[in-house]
Amino acid sequence: MNHRLLWRKAVNGVMLGLTGLFTFITVSVLFLILGYLIYNGGKSLDWNFFTKLPLPPGEVGGGMANAIVGSIGIVTLASLIGLPFGFLAGVYLSEFEDRGLAPAVRYVADLLNGVPSIVVGILAWGLLVVPMKTFSAVSGSVALAVMLIPVVTRQTEQFLREVPNSLREGALALGASKWKMIATVAVPAGSKGILTGMILGVARIAGEAAPLLFTALNNQFWSSGPLQPTASLPVMIFYRATGPYDDWHRQAWAAGLVLIGLVLIANIAARLVLTRGISVPRG
Repeated sequence: MNHRLLWRKAVNGVMLGLTGLFTFITVSVLFLILGYLIYNGGKSLDWNFFTKLPLPPGEVGGGMANAIVGSIGIVTLASLIGLPFGFLAGVYLSEFEDRGLAPAVRYVADLLNGVPSIVVGILAWGLLVVPMKTFSAVSGSVALAVMLIPVVTRQTEQFLREVPNSLREGALALGASKWKMIATVAVPAGSKGILTGMILGVARIAGEAAPLLFTALNNQFWSSGPLQPTASLPVMIFYRATGPYDDWHRQAWAAGLVLIGLVLIANIAARLVLTRGISVPRG
């Protein structure tokens, strides 16, 4: 009996040690990549990067002001399109599930979550760019919204399902309608998780370059409107990193640092929402 207990303790210690070792290796690699990005991007950042336009090939200097503004505009429009659709679809799956349509909606959401982003870009190119005969920020926003909707849908459904049914039953017993119960009880109770899912979903699409290559394309200057080709940080990183000039590589590192900084801020905001209990106030 003692030998068996010693054997179990030995196996537990070995496996725990291996788990800790591999966790340390994984985290170390991530911090190494982050440190390398901070080192190269930090020394490449300057005021011109945020205020100047890109210079012609071969000239040193310039910035990515148009790409920063373009990314903000494209992601904002994608959020305005994708968040309401994803939220309402999640509410439907959680509160109005039926045997006919709900499984199909859930299957499509799971399927879209696994579709490569470049395929989404080709879809938006065929549906919007070709008929409109122009690349545009609107096409890029629609492509990103298609990627955002299934993420928000599944997150909203998951957190609404974690709301105790007793709260719903209590509201209905007091005479509240189905929609009023959802708006005043279910959604406020799950608002922290829903908001977290929305923030993480927006952070995910902010770094996508492949869909924008087929839709928003790029622009070396300020875009004249949402129906014109528009620069974005992920696409500029792609072009600069694969370009032949050292100064382009420097700007790619700087853009990568700015982009990952924005994603990091979004993730921190999501954590704060969960840990500090920030929620939508009840009416």
